[in-house]
Amino acid sequence: MKKIIAFTFCAFTAASVMAALPPLTPEAQEAATLAKAKAAYGDRMGAFQLCQAQNRVADRFRVSGTAAPAACTAPPPFVAPVAAAPAAK
Repeated sequence: MKKIIAFTFCAFTAASVMAALPPLTPEAQEAATLAKAKAAYGDRMGAFQLCQAQNRVADRFRVSGTAAPAACTAPPPFVAPVAAAPAAK
């Protein structure tokens, strides 16, 4: 019973703290957007490198007369997202 009461108290406290957070500043929003774009680009590069490694292993064990593995497509170079211009009043 004590665990249930403690859990409920902690849940309500955490919910009230999360609800009171202020919105992000424009600079923080831009930094978060840039970090998100960099993470997505890193995922694409990781998938490309994995494809290349899989093709090398497939070529090593490929029996003559069978089709070669599909070619990997390299992602384009990283381009930072463009920040939206503030609306003119």
